[in-house]
Amino acid sequence: MDSLLYIVIPCYNEEQVIKETVHRLSLKLNQMTEKKLIDPLSKILLVNDGSRDRTWPIIQELYKTNQYITGINLSRNRGHQNALLAGLMTAKEYADMVISMDADLQDDIEVVDEFVREYQKGADIVYGVRSSRKKDSFFKKNTAQVFYKFMEKMGVEIVYNHADYRLMSKRALDALEKYEEVNLFLRGIIPLIGYKTAVVSYERKERFAGQSKYPLGKMLSFAIDGITSCSVKPLRIITTTGLLFSCLSLFYLVYVILYYFLGGYTVDGWVSLVVLICFFGSFQILCIGVVGEYIGKTYSETKKRPRYIIEEELMKEKRI
Repeated sequence: MDSLLYIVIPCYNEEQVIKETVHRLSLKLNQMTEKKLIDPLSKILLVNDGSRDRTWPIIQELYKTNQYITGINLSRNRGHQNALLAGLMTAKEYADMVISMDADLQDDIEVVDEFVREYQKGADIVYGVRSSRKKDSFFKKNTAQVFYKFMEKMGVEIVYNHADYRLMSKRALDALEKYEEVNLFLRGIIPLIGYKTAVVSYERKERFAGQSKYPLGKMLSFAIDGITSCSVKPLRIITTTGLLFSCLSLFYLVYVILYYFLGGYTVDGWVSLVVLICFFGSFQILCIGVVGEYIGKTYSETKKRPRYIIEEELMKEKRI
């Protein structure tokens, strides 16, 4: 029997693009079914992440009129990563393989066939990796490069130029379910699974409609979440820097004492004193902030609150 595919798409205020996304993906699934690449029962799973527009009513309408459409509605907005996880964990109970992608049609749906072929060759995880960033603005291109390099330096295992466009087998999703942390950074968690992987390159397109859901503020927050969720290297940097400053302070103390006893001329230097106080004070506040991030995440994890709550499901019957 051909492998059953689910395509999971998190949706937040996507009323302008969702119908076109479903139309194009439905055509793609139909083509793949005719080629016998996938099972005819393959579906598209739309995850409504507490949208404030008509995204969920549109999904309900599409469910009634389109054989490929299924959907789940989260009780409130939980963020992209939690919405994506909700879709993945729901889809794995129905499918042999699951592809995740964004709703804005920037991910090239024409390479879905290649994802499936890599899966058929034995890959449990297939990463969609951008071949270039020619269409990005100068600012976005450079900040993205800084993001990936910085994450790597901080010890986060991450696939360069890969977002959340990927295929995962049911076996890989079962393994992902064992990672129970509340603070999700799937790009850093999935490489830890360790099963056989493959890469499919594609050219990212312009957004079909609407506005990006990741402005600069959210991008910075996403990067901080990724680092603090997957690495303790910032804490080690603080420890190392603290030891270095302690050594420098000790050397300076010895220098001042020797200078005084050797008859050196000393002047009350309030400027240097103020500069040192400001420098070390700001550094201490920064260190406290970094430690606070980790303490906050530990606090979130210990409460073990649900990462998402599904309010309503529009699902077909499971395959027997």
